This record gives sequence, structure tokens and C-alpha cells, in this order.
Amino acid sequence: MRKGRLDSPVADAAKRFSESVSFDHRLYRQDIAGSIAHAAALQAAGLLSAAEFSEIESGLREVEKEIEGGGFEWDTSLEDVHMNIEAALTNRIGKVGGKLHTARSRNDQVALDLRLYVRDEGQLIDGLIRKLQTTLVDCAAGLRDAVMPGYTHLQRAQPIPAAHYILAQVEALERDRERLRDCLRRTDVLPLGSGALAGSTLVLDRELIAKRLGFSGISRNSIDAVSDRDFACEFLFCLAMVGLHLSRMSEDFILWSTREFGFVQFSDAFATGSSLMPQKKNPDMAELTRGKTGRLYGNLVSLLAALKGLPAAYNRDLQEDKEAVFDSVDTVTVALEVWAAMLPQVTFDTERMAAAASDPELFATDLAEYLVRKGLPFREAHEIVGRLVAQSAAQRKSLNKLSPEQFKKISPLFESDVLEIFDAKRSIAMRTALGAPGNVTNEIAAWRKRLEATP
Repeated sequence: MRKGRLDSPVADAAKRFSESVSFDHRLYRQDIAGSIAHAAALQAAGLLSAAEFSEIESGLREVEKEIEGGGFEWDTSLEDVHMNIEAALTNRIGKVGGKLHTARSRNDQVALDLRLYVRDEGQLIDGLIRKLQTTLVDCAAGLRDAVMPGYTHLQRAQPIPAAHYILAQVEALERDRERLRDCLRRTDVLPLGSGALAGSTLVLDRELIAKRLGFSGISRNSIDAVSDRDFACEFLFCLAMVGLHLSRMSEDFILWSTREFGFVQFSDAFATGSSLMPQKKNPDMAELTRGKTGRLYGNLVSLLAALKGLPAAYNRDLQEDKEAVFDSVDTVTVALEVWAAMLPQVTFDTERMAAAASDPELFATDLAEYLVRKGLPFREAHEIVGRLVAQSAAQRKSLNKLSPEQFKKISPLFESDVLEIFDAKRSIAMRTALGAPGNVTNEIAAWRKRLEATP
């Protein structure tokens, strides 16, 4: 369908290149909701009669039911979701359907639809993050008494409760929820009423539209409103951060599932075999989570790149925002769903974890702090324990196999109770500062209460 001054038909290549209905049809619910709210404002302004508004609303609801039932045929010659729905409405109710587009442009219409979509999907993703957090807290409760090595640089560092590691993932996901909610606050602004870029001489009650659609704010500049995709970039960043955290957790579990670690085993339901090697059990769901995070980054960068050189107001380049948003939503949604279903079926080998956590070298810092409690400056204590570690390595003896006399030879501050230090649970119990692993039981209870209190 040609518009305005254009008479010649669109070239087939141009049609294929420019159509967006093949993907933006996902906005149909938001488009119909926005159109009904717009029609209500047209009626309030006296531009539609009550009967005409009723016809439009009923017609749009019928179109919506047809789409949801799978019987609607999308026409790529009509370019996008907006024109498809408007054409279907006009076919149903006749000329009055042509009044719907009064005082609006597809520029502010699509800006509205995308904001509604981001708001809807953002709330659903927030719920999925919360569900995974709850699953993680349940997992932490089951590992309350399990100990394992904590790692830095992928080297054994200090003993920790396994639950402390799990709760670290809950903390990271909480930041994701906070970022997402903050993003949705800036998304919650009505752009409809901005027209193509300068509004309309037919002034509508934008507060009425905002109220019907549940927006808490209204855009204050029509040029900015039709071209602003900051909220979409921010949303993609939020989803990329969710992916980042899921990817890092996936990497840990992938490593722990190897025979070299042997800390966890994925259930058969969330693992795959090898087409060649019968003995293999591969952590493919975790690997795919790690891999798909790259797509989330790519979607964010692709939109930023599309926006960086645009002049003011609407440009067709903005059509490139939707596929990036849709793909990131799909990717994050399925990753969160998979992890929430997969984690309860992971088996933890707590004996093997505890054996690794009993590595005497993990208590080197505890030895230094033992000396600090005797009044020695930490740097001196650090050097003394370093000599102890070197001596045990030279003698091919574990630190805890050195005699009290050997400890005293390095420093007279060591006493016979020094060997009590080599106990993982004792070490953990002594770490009681806020945020330290000794508080894991209280933190599990606190997270349960927090997650129950938030929707």
C-alpha cells in the first residue's frame, strides 16, 4: 500500500528488505491495547462518537482473538504489525476504521508498542529471576553443612560452605532484578501523542491514554519521544548482565562436573551423550547458557551501533531495535527456565568437596591470622607462613603434618594448639563478619524472608 505522494508500486526487493511484520507481529497485543486507548482519547476529544469507539474496540478485540487463534494471515505487503491490524480492522468495520489513525503516527505508535512490550516482558523476566533465586536458596539450604574449597585464579584458596557459593549467585541475580526494575521505571513513559515528531493540531488527553495503559509518566518532548530507544538499550544491557551471571555460574558447574573436580553431576535429563564416545556425559545445557550469552552481548552492541549516528527524530534504522530485543528476551527466558529446572536435579558429591576443602594449604591465611592475634604485624606473619609453606613443600609434607616444634622453630609465637587450625568447619565458623561465610545459616533465612516478601 502506497502512502501520500507515492504512486509507483514498491519494488519487490524493497518490499522484502523493508518489511518488518515477519518479526514485529509479536507486538500485536501491545499494538491493539495502544489503539484502544488511543481510540478512547479520540472519543473524549469528540473525534469519535461513542458508537464509533465501540465499533473500533470490538473490531480490535476480534482481530486479537483471530491472531491468538492462529487464523490471522499476516501480509508482508502491508509492511508491519500496525498496518496489518489497521487493515484487518477496516475490513471488518468499514470506513470508521480509517478514523483510528487520527492524531497519531506509526512513529509514536511503534515507540509505544515497544515500551509496552519491554514493560511486559521485563516483569515476566523479573519473575523468572526470582524463581531461580528461590531455587538457589533451596539448594543452599540443602548444602548448609557441606564445605568446599573457594577458588581464586582457579587455584584452591580457602575453605567455604558450599551454600556460601550458591548464595553468591543469589546476590548477583538480585542486582539483575534491581537493574531491571530501574530500567522499567524509565521505560514507563507514554510516547503516544508525539505524532511523527511534532504532535498534532488535534490535541488529545494524553493523561487519559497513560492511565488506560498504566503508564506513570508522559513524554515531555515529541522529538525525543519518537526517537528514544535508550530504554531498549538499557533493557538489552540488563538482559546481557543476567546472561553474564548465568554464564559464570555455568562455567563453575561445567568445571565441577569434570572428573578432575568431581563435585557435581548433572542429571540425565539435562545432559547429553557423545555420538562417538559412549562414556561421555556432557553438560550441554550449561555450555549453551554460556554460549548464548554472546548473543545477548551482540544484540546490545548491534542496537547501540544502529543508534549512534542517527539524526534527531524518527529514522527507519529504528526498525532494527525489535529483533535484538525479541531475541534477547527469548534467550534469557529459556536460560532462566532451564537453570530453575536443572539445578534441583544436580547431585553434589559433598564428600569429595569436603576432601578438597581439607587441603592443608587452604589454611595458610588462618595461620597468618593466628600470629596476628599474638600481636605480630600481618606482613611479618604472611612472610613467616610463606616460609612454612616452602618448608613443607621442600620436605614433601603437608602443613598439618609438620610438628609443633617445627612451627615454633619458624616462630616462637606458635604453640601446640596451632594444629587445631587445620579444620575447615572451625575456620568457617570463625569468619563471622557481615557477609562472611560463617553467617550462611542466617543468610539463607534472610533470603527466604526477602524473596517471600517481594512479588
